[in-house]
Amino acid sequence: MLNLSKQSTKKLAIIVHDLAMTALAIVFVFAVRFDGWLFEERMRQLPSILPFLVAYAGVVYWFFQLYRSKWRFASLPDLSNIVRAVTVLTMTLLVVDYVLVAPNLYGYFFFGKITLVLYWLVQIALLGGPRLAYRYLRYSRSKHHAAREATLPALLLGRAVDIEMVIRAMESGAMGKMRPAGILSPRSDDLGQSIRGVPVLGLLSQIETVATDAGERGEPFRRIVATPSALTAEAEPDKWLALTRKLAIPISRLDTLGEGLRGSELAPLEIEDLLVRPSVKIDRERLESFLKGKRVIVTGGGGSIGSEICLRCAAFGAAELLVVENSEPALFHVTEALAAQELPIRVTGALADVRDAARLDPLFRAFAPDIVIHAAALKHVPYLEADWGEGIKTNIFGSVVAMEAAIAAGAGIFVMISTDKAIEPVSMLGATKRFAEMYAQARDAEFANGNRGTRLVAVRFGNVLGSVGSVVPKFKAQIERGGPVTVTSPEMIRYFMTIREACDLVLTAASHAPEHEAQDERAAVYVLKMGQPLKIIDLAERMIRLAGYEPGVDIEIAVTGVRPGERLNEILFAKDEPMAETGLDGVMAAKPIFAGRARMQGWLGDLERALAAQDRLGAEAVLEAAIPDFSRRRPGLPPAAPMQSSSPRAAASQP
Repeated sequence: MLNLSKQSTKKLAIIVHDLAMTALAIVFVFAVRFDGWLFEERMRQLPSILPFLVAYAGVVYWFFQLYRSKWRFASLPDLSNIVRAVTVLTMTLLVVDYVLVAPNLYGYFFFGKITLVLYWLVQIALLGGPRLAYRYLRYSRSKHHAAREATLPALLLGRAVDIEMVIRAMESGAMGKMRPAGILSPRSDDLGQSIRGVPVLGLLSQIETVATDAGERGEPFRRIVATPSALTAEAEPDKWLALTRKLAIPISRLDTLGEGLRGSELAPLEIEDLLVRPSVKIDRERLESFLKGKRVIVTGGGGSIGSEICLRCAAFGAAELLVVENSEPALFHVTEALAAQELPIRVTGALADVRDAARLDPLFRAFAPDIVIHAAALKHVPYLEADWGEGIKTNIFGSVVAMEAAIAAGAGIFVMISTDKAIEPVSMLGATKRFAEMYAQARDAEFANGNRGTRLVAVRFGNVLGSVGSVVPKFKAQIERGGPVTVTSPEMIRYFMTIREACDLVLTAASHAPEHEAQDERAAVYVLKMGQPLKIIDLAERMIRLAGYEPGVDIEIAVTGVRPGERLNEILFAKDEPMAETGLDGVMAAKPIFAGRARMQGWLGDLERALAAQDRLGAEAVLEAAIPDFSRRRPGLPPAAPMQSSSPRAAASQP
C-alpha cells in the first residue's frame, strides 16, 4: 500500500507539473509577443479562458500517455509523444482562434499565428526540458556512484551500437562493480574512436595482444564481456575465443540488449554458444501473455530440459509452479535455482514418480494446473536398449498416467516433450516416445469438434547442447583430459539446439495450441526448426579448435562404431504425416495420424502382459503393430515372431 501511495503521489506531481507548465507557457508567450494595452487586454481575459485550456491540455496529455513513462528513462519516444500532444493543442488553439474567437467574440485574433508558433516551441521545451534534465541528473549521480564502487576493469567486445548500451548499464551500476576499460570491435572503421569516453583499442583478432599489453602496463582486464555482435559469423568468434584461452580472464556474454540493459542477462560464455546457427528470435510478449498468472506443473522438473522450462515459466510470469521430480537432489537444485531468481512466483516441489498413478492423480487435482509440461522421460538410447522394460514403463505408461492426471485435474493444455527419434524409430527410445505421442493424439481428438477439455500436444526436437548426457559435455571432458575425443561414426549427423532456445520454443508451441481448437486446423505434434544438421565429427573438430588445440595433432579423434539403436541421421516428419505451418518463427506442426483410443488401450494391455512376462520380443511386436515404421530387426537382436494385430491405419483418426 505504501508503494502504491508513493507511485500515485509521483504521478500526481507529474500531472501538476505539466498543467502548470501549460499555464506558464501561455503567459510567457504573451509577455514576449505583446506589450502595452495588447498584453494587458489578454491578461485580463486570460483567467476566464485558462482553466478550460489547462483542462483540455490534461486530457490531451493523458491521451498521448505523457503520465505513463518514468522521467529517469525519458527518451526520444517520450519526446515524440510530447511533440504530438503539443501539436494537437496548438492546432486546436489555431482553429478556435480563427473560427470562433476572432469573428464572433473579440473581433481580433486572441493568439495569432506567430504567437501559436512561439507557444508550440515554448510548450515543448517546458514539458520536455525538465524530463531530460531529471534523467541527466539521475544518470550523473548513478555514474559517479558506480565509478566509486567499480573495481573490475572490463574489456568489451562488439560493435558500437551494442557497446554503447553496455557502457551505459555499467555507468548506472546495473552490471555490478564492472567498469568499461577498453573496446575491441569486429570492424576496422571503429579503430581510433571512443564510445562514451572509452577507447577502441583494436580488432577482435588482436585480443591477446591488447590484453597482454594492458597487463604489462599494470592495468590488467579483470573481465571480458562479449555482446551479441561479437558472436556473429562476421566477427569470427572461433578465432578470438581460441586466443582468450591463454589469457585466463573470465568471459561473459549478453543474451539480450535493451534500454539501460533492462531485461538483459549476463552469463558465462560457453563453447555451446558458438556451435549452432543464430537462435530464433523469441516473441517474449507472446510467452508472457500465455504464462502470466497461470498455474504450471512440470514433470521431470529437475532434468536439463525440465529445470530450464521451470526457470522460463518463472521468468515469463507464471503465478504458481509445481515441480514434480523423482530425484531428491535434482528437485533440490531446481527449487534452489528458482528461489535465487527472486521472482514473484510460488514454487512447490513434489517427490513423485510419473508411473505412480496413486501419487500423481491427487497431486494434480490438488494443484489444479492450467498448464502441464511433461518432461519426465528416460532418454539415453544405449540404456533403453538394455533396460527396455524401464523405457516402456516410464516413456509410455508414465506419460499415460501424466496425461490422464492432467485431464482429470482440468488442465487447459498438456505438453509432452518428445524427440526426433520418434519418427521411423529404430530404438526403444524412439518407439516409446512415438507410442506416447499417438496416445496423446487419440485423447486430444476426443476433445475436438466443440468438446471442451484438455488440449494434448507433443513437441519434437533434436539434441540439446549442454544437457545431461549430451555429446558436448562429453567432448569437453575428453578434451580437458587430453583426448581422445570419441565419435561413433564419421557420418553421424544430428540437429542441435541450445537449452534456452529449445525451452522457449516449446512454450511458444504450447501457446499456439489453444488458439487452434477447430478440427481442420488442429495440430497434435509440433516440431521445432533446428536449422541445418551438423556432423558429429565436425562438431568434435570445432570444439577442439575452440579449446585452443589442433585436431589430430594435439587431440586425437577416435571412431568407436555405431551403438545399438542409433542411426546415422534423424528425421523430423514421418513420410505420411501432413505438415502444417503455424505462423510462428521456429515452430512447425504436423496433423494427427493415430489409432483410436480403444485400439491404444488394447495395445497398452498387451504391453502390460509383455512386461509382466519380461517378454521383450512380445513388447516389440506390440510396438511394431502400433508403429508400422518401427523396425525391431536391429543389430544384435534376433527377429521376433509376428504378432496377430491389424494395422493402426485402419483405425486412424477413430477415437
